[in-house]
Amino acid sequence: MRYAAIKENDIVDGVGISVSFWCQGCPFHCPGCHNEHTWDFDGGIEEDKYVLIDRVVELIGKNGVERNLSILGGEPLCDPNKYFVADLIRKVREEYPEITIYLWTGYVIEKLQSMNDGVINYILSEVDILVDGPFLIEERDITLELRGSPNQRILKRGVDF
Repeated sequence: MRYAAIKENDIVDGVGISVSFWCQGCPFHCPGCHNEHTWDFDGGIEEDKYVLIDRVVELIGKNGVERNLSILGGEPLCDPNKYFVADLIRKVREEYPEITIYLWTGYVIEKLQSMNDGVINYILSEVDILVDGPFLIEERDITLELRGSPNQRILKRGVDF
């Protein structure tokens, strides 16, 4: 499994403290993306999938502090990443069923739902907050919560999807 980064105590990507996991590889290549280093599917760090999942789960509860999980990219829901993301979420939910899981994607929710993809559907059933849509540099707004441009939406499971 290739990934871009893990941040143990992130207070930017989510509300409260999160373990943030950046997937490696993105098909969108949004102009102005602040994670350009995550675009290359052959870049990043290679690690055994199960070791990586166990490490993220361990970090969520490190030192007795329960953190949320933020999944970013790259693109977490593209074909090369979605299977790992589903396995990660499954294990995190087993160990920490009450934490908030955030996920950022360049896809819009309507496109994801129309795919009728079992893996994507599982991920959507477990993610609490989905930030959808591509970043648009011409609409960049650094004052927005959890997103870089106003076309991106903050969607809540059970309310918006």
